[in-house]
Amino acid sequence: MEVATLTAKGQVTVPKAVREALGLRQGDQLSWELEDGSVRVRAVAPLDLAYLQGLESSLNEWSSPEDEEAFRDL
Repeated sequence: MEVATLTAKGQVTVPKAVREALGLRQGDQLSWELEDGSVRVRAVAPLDLAYLQGLESSLNEWSSPEDEEAFRDL
């Protein structure tokens, strides 16, 4: 078990053994999930920008003024 200390600014240093085990590097993101008085910290996989751009382009078929009007009250 690894232990870290919370700073006055609410910051925590991820212990070196944990960073190495997860392959974490500067700039990586972590998610914090509350669960019955505990927290689960997970490494967040970086988003694939090319995939997201491809997905966005496929959604343009629903961006007409008629679609905007139809979904305005949702």
